[in-house]
Amino acid sequence: MTEKKQGERRLILWGAGTPRTMRAHWILNELGFEYEKHPIGPRTGETQTPEFTRLNPSQKIPVLQDGELILSESAAIVTYLAETYGGCQGLVPPVSTRERAYYYQWCFFTMMELDAHTSYVIRKHTALAGIYGEAPNAVRAAEEGFEKQIRTADHWLARGGPFILGETFTGADILLTTCLTSAHNRKIPLTDILQDYARRMTSRKAYQLALAANQRA
Repeated sequence: MTEKKQGERRLILWGAGTPRTMRAHWILNELGFEYEKHPIGPRTGETQTPEFTRLNPSQKIPVLQDGELILSESAAIVTYLAETYGGCQGLVPPVSTRERAYYYQWCFFTMMELDAHTSYVIRKHTALAGIYGEAPNAVRAAEEGFEKQIRTADHWLARGGPFILGETFTGADILLTTCLTSAHNRKIPLTDILQDYARRMTSRKAYQLALAANQRA
């Protein structure tokens, strides 16, 4: 894996105030980078400006600018930065290894089963019910789905740990932890193993710095 240094490249991150933007702030702080922040929020009109729409026609945050590269989607940003700049930290396992395969497994699992299919459905019909409408049956089904799927992570951590891939902290831990903190905030019950894991991840210095950077005020 080729590792690059930040050097004189200008890193710009657009977005703040959501679990998905938190992921981008977190990986940048794990790498110890200074970066320019544009803490725009969703559904504020800030993502609909012509300037931002040119960066991301889907008008979603977060968006990373690294030189001429413009990248959206939080999992892609985490993996790109970890692979490009964090090779010596092991933030992404080497290519063509079993660990890399498991990294992809956990990234895709988290983004689909824990984020899109369950957590975001809950958010849409609770915190964002004024936009998407109330749907108590959908919320209940999503909560049950999250509780069922998160058992996979509980089982995996019980077998190994302390991180989701074993002995090394990776970008997959960033994605998983943000889903667990969202679940905790929504009072979805978590097992002792998952609670302990989340406490350890959120006690990291980079997480605390990212938490401050992810505020919109």
